[in-house]
Amino acid sequence: MIIAIDVHYRELAKTVAISFKDWESEEVMNIKQSFSNYSSEYISGEFYKRELPCIEGILNEFNKTEIELIIIDGYVTLNEEGKFGLGAYLFEKLNSKIPIIGVAKKKFSEASNNHIKIYRGISKNPLFITSIGIDLKKSAYLIKNMKGKYRIPDLLKLVDQKSKEK
Repeated sequence: MIIAIDVHYRELAKTVAISFKDWESEEVMNIKQSFSNYSSEYISGEFYKRELPCIEGILNEFNKTEIELIIIDGYVTLNEEGKFGLGAYLFEKLNSKIPIIGVAKKKFSEASNNHIKIYRGISKNPLFITSIGIDLKKSAYLIKNMKGKYRIPDLLKLVDQKSKEK
């Protein structure tokens, strides 16, 4: 099972996780959501402090032994030296057992050779792919070939939309 997770912030943080069977899937196996307080304001380069507790909470809703990979909205590493981003901290929290792919819509200022840019559909705007526990080129290939004809793969768009619903 593959899980995609997104968090959206209002008065509370709304975390949504969708699970799907494999990379060819168009169908969602499960949608889980949770609401929580968040204690940290957004600080560039320290996004994990705000989002990691939300992600850890929603992952408790799944049998972790069945998770083969997690996709997050954000970066795994932040620079070519491997400075930890949200995904790397999550990988560490999961005892380095579940690979993480980060899919970011904007370039992080320090990021350079740690990511692969992919273009989907007719969009001229890239997605920035980072990963840990799985080869970066393979990660980029997998995200590029997910179902959907637009910039954001359909299942990642769904988790994003669900996180923003009231």
